[in-house]
Amino acid sequence: MGFTVFLFTILIFITNPRWVYGNAELGALMDIKASLDPENLYLSSWAINRDPCDGSFEGIACNELGHVANISLQGKGLSGKLSPAIAGLKYLTGLYLHYNSLYGDIPKEISNLSDLNDLYLNVNNLSGEIPPEIGSMANLQVLQLCYNQLTGSIPTQLGSLKKLSVLALQSNLLTGAIPASLGDVEMLMRLDLSFNHLFGSIPTKLADAPLLEVLDIRNNSLSGSVPIALKKLNEGFGYENNLGLCGVGFEALKPCNSSDHVNRNRPEPYGTGSTGMSTRDIPETANVKLPCSQTGCSTVSKSHQASVVVGTISVSLALLAIGILSFTQYRRRKQKLATSFDIADGCLSTDHQAKRINRKNGSPLISLEYTSGWDPLADGRNLSAFAQEVFHSFRFNLDEVETATHYFSEVNLLGKSNFSATYKGILRDGSVVAIKGIGKTCCKSEDAEFLKGLNMLTSLRHENLVRLRGFCCSRGRGECFLIYDFVPNGNLLKYLDVKDGDVEVLEWSTRVSIIKGIAKGVAFLHSYKPNKPALVHQNISAEKVLIDQRFNPLLSDSGLHKLLTNDVVFSALKATAAMGYLAPEYTTTGRFTEKSDVYAFGVLVLQILAGKRKVTSSIRLGAESGRFQDFIDPNLHGRFFEYEAAKLAKIALLCTDESPIERPSIESVVQELSTCSSCLSL
Repeated sequence: MGFTVFLFTILIFITNPRWVYGNAELGALMDIKASLDPENLYLSSWAINRDPCDGSFEGIACNELGHVANISLQGKGLSGKLSPAIAGLKYLTGLYLHYNSLYGDIPKEISNLSDLNDLYLNVNNLSGEIPPEIGSMANLQVLQLCYNQLTGSIPTQLGSLKKLSVLALQSNLLTGAIPASLGDVEMLMRLDLSFNHLFGSIPTKLADAPLLEVLDIRNNSLSGSVPIALKKLNEGFGYENNLGLCGVGFEALKPCNSSDHVNRNRPEPYGTGSTGMSTRDIPETANVKLPCSQTGCSTVSKSHQASVVVGTISVSLALLAIGILSFTQYRRRKQKLATSFDIADGCLSTDHQAKRINRKNGSPLISLEYTSGWDPLADGRNLSAFAQEVFHSFRFNLDEVETATHYFSEVNLLGKSNFSATYKGILRDGSVVAIKGIGKTCCKSEDAEFLKGLNMLTSLRHENLVRLRGFCCSRGRGECFLIYDFVPNGNLLKYLDVKDGDVEVLEWSTRVSIIKGIAKGVAFLHSYKPNKPALVHQNISAEKVLIDQRFNPLLSDSGLHKLLTNDVVFSALKATAAMGYLAPEYTTTGRFTEKSDVYAFGVLVLQILAGKRKVTSSIRLGAESGRFQDFIDPNLHGRFFEYEAAKLAKIALLCTDESPIERPSIESVVQELSTCSSCLSL
C-alpha cells in the first residue's frame, strides 16, 4: 500500500510539477491575503482550492515555470499589513502594493526575495524603520517607499544595491544623515529624500554617482557647503528649504562663511564626503509634506535643532498649515477615487460625474516618478485665448485615466513600445477608448514645441483617422496620456499571413475598400488648409492601420511624431525599415516627405493584395508581369476582379518607385482609386 502511494506521488510530480511546488507558494499567498485583506473585501478570488497561475487570482502573474513572479495590487484599498510570508515567494520579481492603506512595519523577511527587481510600497501608512536587510537584495532596481510614516535613519546598507536606479524615500519621518554609501550605487539615476527630517551635510561622494540625474533634498534640515559638482544636474537638483545649506553657484543659497566650513573635514556619520544634492521635482503629487512635530523630531540632535530653530519656526508654521491641507487631499485622491471636481496632477476635467468602479489588478508603468515641474499646459502660456479654450475642452483628469484602465491593468494592455504603452479603457460615460501613455523623456523638451504638436493632434478629424478624444499631462507621473477612440478589430497585421481558422479572411471588396480608406486618410494629412498645415505621417505601416467593426480602416499615430524627440522617432524607424516601408531616399536625405508616405502606402497595397506581411521579390515581379497567382492572396480562392487587381498592382508599383519624383501624389492616387470599379486601365 505504501509503495502504491509513493508511485502515485511520483506520478503527480511528473505530470504536474506545479502542484508539488505550488503548495508552498499557495500557502504563502493565503498568509499574505489574510494579512493584507483581513476582512476578505478585495482578494476573494484568492482561494485555497485554486491554482494561482491559472489566471483566477486577481493581481497574480506567473513565470513560464509556473512560479508566482508578480503581485500587482496597487490602488486596491487594502488596509492590512504586509506579512513576513512574502519571503515564501522566492521567484517574485515585482511587488506592487502602492496606493493602498497598509500599516505596520516592512518585514525584514522581504530581503529573502533575491530575484526582486521592483518594490513599490509607496503611498501607504507604513511605519517603523527601513529594514537594513534590504541592502542584500542584489537585483533590486526600483525601491519606492515614499509617502509613508517611516522613521529612523536611512540604512547605509542600501549602498550595496548595485543595480538600483530609483530610490524614492520622500515624504516620510526619516532622520539622521544621508549615507555616503549611496554614492557607490553606480546605476542610481533618481534619488528623492525630500520632505523628511534629515540633518548634517551632503556627502561629496554622492555627487560622483555617474548616472545621477535627479537628486531631491528639499524640506529637510541639512547644513554645510553644497558641492559645486551638483550644479551639473541643473533643474534635477532640488535643495530649497534647508536653511543651513550654503554654496557658490546656486541661486537660492547664501555664500558660505568660515563657520559653514567647520564640518568639512569632519567624518560624516555614514562615510566621507561633504555636501550637495540634487533633485528634479519627483513628484509634486503630494505637494507639501507635514513638517516634523515636536515628538517626531525628538531623535534629531539638540545642538543641531538649536542652531536652526529660530530661523525655521515661521516657515514650519506656514508649512504645517499648507501641508495638512495638501497632503490630506492627496492621500484622499490617490487611495480613493476622487470626484472630477478635483484637479489631479495638473489635469483638468470636464466630466463632473465621478463614479466608483471595481478596480482590477494592475501593473505599474516602468517609470512612475519624473519631474513635477513638467506640465506644459499648467498656466496656458504660449496659447491664445481660443487655443486655451480648445485645449481645456480636450483635457482629462488623471483619476479618469487611472480608473478607465483599472490602474493600468495588464489585462487592459493593448501594446507596448520603447516609448509608450497603450491600454484599453472605459470612460465614465461608458465609451471605450485606447489610452497611450508617453513618458516625458520621449517628448519634445520645449513646451512651445510640445504644445504645437499637441495642437496638431487635436485638429485632426477625418473618417479614416483614429480620433483623439483628449489628453492628460501629469506632473506627478511625468507622462502625457493621449485618449483615442477604441478601434475593436485590431490592426491590419492581424489579417495578413492568415492561416486556416486564425481570423476571418478579408473579402476582395473589403480589401479594395481598405486601400481606398487608407489613401483618403493619408491624403487628408497631406492636404493643406488655413488651419491645418500639411502633415507627413512618417510611420505608415500595417500596424498603424486599425480596422473598425465595419472594416473601415483608420490610421493611428497620425501627427504623433510632432510630440516626440528626434531620437525616439529615429528608433521607431528600425521596425519600419525591417518591414520594407522605409523609402530608399531616406538613407541619403534623412528626411520624411509626402513621397516617403506614398512609398509606404504602396507597400501596404502590395501586402493587402498578397495577404502577406513581407513583400517578397516574387510578389513584386508577379505584380509587374500581371501573374495574379504570384501576388494575389490564395485565401481568396480566385474570388477577385482581375481588372481591379491589375490596376491596384500598377498603383502600388508606381507608389514604390525608387525615384520619389516618379511617384504620384496621394491625391492623384485617391482620384484613380475612385474609378477603380468602373474602368479597366489607368
